[in-house]
Parts: sequence; C-alpha cells; structure tokens
Amino acid sequence: MLVTGGGRGIGAALVAGGLARGWEVWASLRDPAGLAALPARVRPLRFDVTDRVALARAGAEFAGPLDLLVNNAGIIGPARQSPLDMDFEGFAETLAVNSLAPLAVAQAFLPALRRAPGARILTVSSQMAWMGYRKADRIAYRASKAAVNKVMQGLATALEPEGIAVALVDPGWVRTDMGGPEAEEEPAVVAEGILTLAERLGLADTGRFYRWSGEERDF
Repeated sequence: MLVTGGGRGIGAALVAGGLARGWEVWASLRDPAGLAALPARVRPLRFDVTDRVALARAGAEFAGPLDLLVNNAGIIGPARQSPLDMDFEGFAETLAVNSLAPLAVAQAFLPALRRAPGARILTVSSQMAWMGYRKADRIAYRASKAAVNKVMQGLATALEPEGIAVALVDPGWVRTDMGGPEAEEEPAVVAEGILTLAERLGLADTGRFYRWSGEERDF
C-alpha cells in the first residue's frame, strides 16, 4: 500500500493501520522533516504531489508491484474562499493538490499497479463534495473535492478493462489539523474503516463513492 500525505492526520492513521495488518506500507511526504517520525517499517517516499517531475521519478523508481494506492494528501484551501471574496491563487492551489494531483499520482504509479493483480486506487474525497449541499463556505475546497470525484469516476472507466478498481471515500468530519478538535470522528477509527473498504474493493465497486464505514453514498 502507498499512502500519499502519510505523515499526519488520516494519512498517518492509515499507515499505522496498514502496518498493524501486516501490510508492506509506503508513505509519501513532501517535508523531509517528517521522514524521521515515520514508523521504522514504513518505506518513505519524498515528493510533493504537485511536482510532476518528482512524481515521474518516484513512479519510475518504484520497482515492485503496488496493490493499493490511497490518494490521501489534501489541503483545506485559502482563508478567503467565498464566491464573493475569492483568493484565486489559493483556489488554483487547492485544485492542484486536491483534484489534479490524485490523477497525476495514479498515472505515475500505474506501471506498479499494473504489476499487481487486482490492484486498487482509493481516493479520499469529502462529504462537502456532495452536489446536494447548496452552501457557499469553503467553496474552493468543496469544488476541488467535487472535481476529484469526477476525475476518479473517469479513471475508473478507463482502467476497468485492465481490472484495476478505482473508488472514492468520504472520511466524514475527522479530528485532525484540518478537521479541528470539535470533529466527530477519530482518525484511527476512520482509517480502519477505509482499510476495510480497500480490502474488499473490486471491479463491482469501481467508479463508486463510499462512506468510510463502507456504505455507498451519493455523489
């Protein structure tokens, strides 16, 4: 399993959960200072998910098969992201990290995924992506997660003939630096749910959106 943004929050909980299951775990980080904090059995990869050159190099150097890619790295976006007061540079950065990078990561590690029978790609989305929410707060973040849902849905269609399943997961409101201390869910509990979902993910599930607890949810 490879987890992007594996140094903190949900990513760190996914790494810990994968190790507890006896899995071989790789974790990507962009900050070299975080490498020392990773558990000893984790195989670290250092790259920024928006750096196409670094991604291509990491994918080319990944020698073995990869049975599970979890696109977890993400940002909440700029302080100003109202439709009436938008930091457009911040909006563009949010799209780059949350919407474009998961596809770029998937493409970079596709050769390794193709070497693993039944490989899966699981991308962490958000309940805030739901088009039924007519809300104006955090609109850059909401839009970026709605966009990645569509991107991954398309990737699922493209990779289905190769037997690679692609799905999305809503982690809920989690007590992390991003979610804040008032959030409802513990990272370790959510990570266990995501890993359980990843274990049973197959082509029958490809292109779908799930809650961390395993139920399918609406886009």
